[in-house]
Amino acid sequence: MLPFKKILFPIDYSDHSFGAARYVEAFAGRFDAEVVMLHSIDFPHYNDALAEISPERQRARLETFLAKEFEYFRVERITVRGDAARSILKVASENRCDLIMMPTHGLGGFRRFLLGSVTAKILHDADCPVWTGVHLEKAPPLEKIEFRNFVCAVNSESYANKVLEAAAELANEYRAKLTVVHAIAPGEAAAAARHEIEHAVRPVTPESEIVVEAGEVPVVVAAEAARRNSDLLIIGRGPAPGVFGRLREHSYPIIRQSPCPVISI
Repeated sequence: MLPFKKILFPIDYSDHSFGAARYVEAFAGRFDAEVVMLHSIDFPHYNDALAEISPERQRARLETFLAKEFEYFRVERITVRGDAARSILKVASENRCDLIMMPTHGLGGFRRFLLGSVTAKILHDADCPVWTGVHLEKAPPLEKIEFRNFVCAVNSESYANKVLEAAAELANEYRAKLTVVHAIAPGEAAAAARHEIEHAVRPVTPESEIVVEAGEVPVVVAAEAARRNSDLLIIGRGPAPGVFGRLREHSYPIIRQSPCPVISI
C-alpha cells in the first residue's frame, strides 16, 4: 500500500477542510506525495450560493485556498462542476490517486457527508484507501500531529489479512505501536475467537497487542481507540463490489464514534 504518492484532497472551504488540510500536509510531507486539491461545484439545487459564483471566481478562490500551508508541496488544483461523489471518484481514478483524504462535514453538496450519499458513494466505490475524520474542525496544528499509537479493527473474514498488512505497514513506517481489536457477540466464546485472531495476526505483526472484547462493534472499537489514545484507526471496507461489497455495515458507526481519524482499506 505504501508509499502514498498522490493524495486526493476534496475541499469545500469549511473549517473541516482547514482541519483536514493539516493531516494532508502531514501525510504529503511524510511520503513526498503530490496533492490533488479538488473542489466540486455541485449542481445549483445542491450548492446554493456557491453555485452562483462564476467559474473564473471559483478558480481564483481555489488557487489561493491554503496557499501558504501548501507553499512547499506539489499541488494540482482542480475545479469541476457536477455531482460531488462522482467527481471525486472520477478525479481519483483519472489521476491514479492512492489515497483520498476528506472531511465528513461541510458546506453545500458536502453537508450530507457523514450519513449521506457522498460519503456512501466514496467509501463504497473508491478503489484506494479513504482517510476521514469527524471532528476535523478541532484538528491540532501541524506541528502537534503525531502518529505513535494505531488501532486496527478486524473481523474473521479473509480480507482482514489485507487490513492487517496495511496496518502493520503504516505502523512500521511511523514506528508506532499497533493494537489489533476484535469485537465478539455477547456469549460468544472469547478463547476460540482470540485463538482465531491470533492465528491471523501473529504472522503479519507478531509484536502487536491483541484485544478481544464482547459488545457492539463500533462501541468496542471506539472505546479501545480512546483507551489507547490512538492517532489513527484502520478498518476494512471489503474487496467485493455490489450491495454486500466494500461498504461494510459497521463502517459508518465506527467512523462516527471514533475519537481519531479513520483510514478504511
